[in-house]
Amino acid sequence: MKVNFTNEPFTDFAQEGQRRASETALQKVKLWLGKEYPLVIGSEQITTSRQFQSVNPASIDQVVGIVSQADTDLAEKAIQTASNTFTTWKKTSPHERARYLYKAAAIMRRRKHEFSAWLVVEAGKTWPEADAETAEAIDFMEFYAREMERLSEPQELTRIRDEDNELYYIPLGVGIVIPPWNFPLAIMAGMTSAAIVAGNTVVLKPASNTPVIAAKFVELLQEVSLPPGVVNYLPGPGGEVGDYLVDHPLTRFISFTGSRDVGLRIHERAARTVPGQKWLKRVVAEMGGKDSIIVDSDCDLDLAAEAITASAFGFSGQKCSACSRAIVHEDVYDTVLAKVAQRTQQLAMGNPESLAHHIGPVIDDRSYHKIIQYIEIGKREGRLVQGGSTGDERGYFIEPTIFADVDPEAAIAQEEIFGPVLAFMKASSFDEALEIANNTEYGLTGAVISNNRAHLEKAREEFFVGNLYFNRKCTGALVGTHPFGGFNMSGTDSKAGGRDYLLLFTQAKLVSEKL
Repeated sequence: MKVNFTNEPFTDFAQEGQRRASETALQKVKLWLGKEYPLVIGSEQITTSRQFQSVNPASIDQVVGIVSQADTDLAEKAIQTASNTFTTWKKTSPHERARYLYKAAAIMRRRKHEFSAWLVVEAGKTWPEADAETAEAIDFMEFYAREMERLSEPQELTRIRDEDNELYYIPLGVGIVIPPWNFPLAIMAGMTSAAIVAGNTVVLKPASNTPVIAAKFVELLQEVSLPPGVVNYLPGPGGEVGDYLVDHPLTRFISFTGSRDVGLRIHERAARTVPGQKWLKRVVAEMGGKDSIIVDSDCDLDLAAEAITASAFGFSGQKCSACSRAIVHEDVYDTVLAKVAQRTQQLAMGNPESLAHHIGPVIDDRSYHKIIQYIEIGKREGRLVQGGSTGDERGYFIEPTIFADVDPEAAIAQEEIFGPVLAFMKASSFDEALEIANNTEYGLTGAVISNNRAHLEKAREEFFVGNLYFNRKCTGALVGTHPFGGFNMSGTDSKAGGRDYLLLFTQAKLVSEKL
């Protein structure tokens, strides 16, 4: 029996039984390391000669899986398969489509620790971070299934005499889903689930660094007997396969989460019409952020320090919502800086397979060297207070790093680093703090720590971000509670996990009959 939506609870690892279950799941997953994963196009599983080795970022000599890579011929095959499948899938009852998601969510809930273990070994997530992501994936499936059923109900219209009018939502067509590596289960599952429950078919091009987790999700959809061709699994190089999928005339929409530069590239390419194209392609994009927490002079300073530390260094700062800028009133600046530094010193860095470790690795060699370069820039642009070094050379470990006295226009205060690097900036007033917070090209998340009601109300009106939080951290949006998406170069403000989201994957049709 379906019940009202509630968020999946997080695991309490203080309970010995939960710890043992997680350890057992990790050992189980290790038995599957190195397995090969084929493409999935319709009912076919296709192994290619070109393959990619996904490695554990905490132990780079460990191969998580060997994943076949598509080329443009296979991309064409996937799109044609999705297009052919759409002719039948679009006619499937919204309630039937929802039931596939309910079943998948139920299975994932029962195998929660197993999915979390894959996030630990392929994405380098700590146990709590992995558990929260698996819970979010479950939430997305449960929430979007209910939302589709709600949208399938008769829509209220103004009634007039002698006419029968009806408005209903129909699917768009073939969608290209390009998820990120930093939430390779939750966001990937959410983007895919929303598209298919709305009646579309999908070509899923997983993130290059985390394709095994996506393959496991596709296996789950096969387990619930989702019709072949509704979701087609197509890993491959972005510059080759990704561009081909975006440019294709049968592509109706592109759902993307990732960097600003790639998002802009997709937006530009999708805007061009090509021969055989009958529509304007829709782009749903979430492209990152440069997020700030403002600390007022009148606030709980321990709360402020806790919020900054958790927001800046959870998952090594590899979240588009992560706090990379702490903007602190000059009256409490030194105190808050010291409290954050103290808390950061207590964060244990190491292989996330151990529950004792709070900080895991960054995702890959490219990110590792990029972040190190920014740390060197930060040493010129600010005062190094904490961190600044690397860790165990067996993985991509970088210490949580804090720079103080950073100019708001400095590179580390303006550019998205996507790593454990935090810039502290001093403000002489709350108004100046707001000006600094709004001085980037992004507008995703932000937070204000203050006991001053007038200041909170001013921020409510003037702090220009899609998700604004008061007296709490700026990460950790919950499905259904905090619809997520940002302004400006942070994307199209898609509000994932909100009641408007499925409208992005549907089109409204009005039918009027004269009586």
